[in-house]
Amino acid sequence: MDHMINVVQPSLGERELAAVREVFESNWVGRGPRTGAFEEAFARHLGVGREHVTATNSCSSATFIAFELLGVGPGDEVVLPTVSFVAAGNAIAGRGARPVFCDVDEATLNPTVADVEAVLTERTKAVVVLHYGGHPGAVAEIAELCRDRGIHLVEDAALAIASTVHGRACGTFGDMGLWSFDHAKIVVTVDGGMLYVRDPELAARAPKVAYLGLEQRAPGRSGSTGHFHSGYDQALRSRTRWWDYDVVSFTGRSTTNDVLSAIGLVQLSRLEEFVARRREVARAYDEGLADVAGLRLPPPLPAGHTSSYFMYWVQFENDIRDQVARDLFERGIYTTFRYPLMHQVGAYGSDAVLPRAEAAADRTLLLPIHQSLSDADVDRVITEVRACTAARLASATC
Repeated sequence: MDHMINVVQPSLGERELAAVREVFESNWVGRGPRTGAFEEAFARHLGVGREHVTATNSCSSATFIAFELLGVGPGDEVVLPTVSFVAAGNAIAGRGARPVFCDVDEATLNPTVADVEAVLTERTKAVVVLHYGGHPGAVAEIAELCRDRGIHLVEDAALAIASTVHGRACGTFGDMGLWSFDHAKIVVTVDGGMLYVRDPELAARAPKVAYLGLEQRAPGRSGSTGHFHSGYDQALRSRTRWWDYDVVSFTGRSTTNDVLSAIGLVQLSRLEEFVARRREVARAYDEGLADVAGLRLPPPLPAGHTSSYFMYWVQFENDIRDQVARDLFERGIYTTFRYPLMHQVGAYGSDAVLPRAEAAADRTLLLPIHQSLSDADVDRVITEVRACTAARLASATC
């Protein structure tokens, strides 16, 4: 093999390095003006007010903060699709609540309204949805169901940074929205996350929960460190000491810093070009794999839906997925399946039987899709998927 084609890959370069250099030269590398600017830029991207978003050190941290703000605790149930990332399950169980897993549509791997409704009980405190692969799914309809039932909705929009439904950003349909900027995402800050909170009072609490429950904090380089409200000037006016603080929650430290935020500002400015390239790759796969026997491609997006094209998945009609994955790896193409079904993870103690998710998990494979793929890489993936699928299908029918 000439080189391994990765399933995901960041696009970082000189612009990001220059932004980091500026932070180093400023002598302020903690949370400061660049973090505030990143939050403001991301809020504009979502079409929401600046006060509704808080940058964190990871999407997982944002998930834990969300359930803290919603008051999820012992005796509560939180519904989520079994095709989800483990952070959501851990955040629910870590609050003493019970994760309740629902089934998903076999083709989209997103839950339907009926899937969610089937497992709601009088103890359901919240619902979590994941936009699989960047496809929005039935988020608008699930949000309406939650409103009608008086249940909180948390959107794990880690895969859906540019996904919309009729112009509205995924992550803003529910009470909370979560995004990830880790090394595998489209916008990369190395590690990082963002939390959207609809309710203004809860939104004002979010930065404090993210920083050890501190009510006050000493001013940063710019006279402010973002949401923290007791800056130097205010302290002088009130004749108080600006270094004093109170504690309003017993939480950890989940804040980010200006080094990562500077990278995020550059990456966010490149998001449109990143998604455009990913869309081109997805279209090439659609055209190049459409006639492969025994292979099903992702369903088309419904009218009014847009995708971030974070994942591209194929599904095999015969039991050949694992063999094809090994064949592709040997030919220099990395593939995978995300995410292992959470109702089958023993730690959560679930006895659910979710046949559609289980069927999808046995035959779904993610192909490489990222903005750094060359046309030659894409052609190679198409050629090898066609060849490996045909060979395995032929041997399976002998």
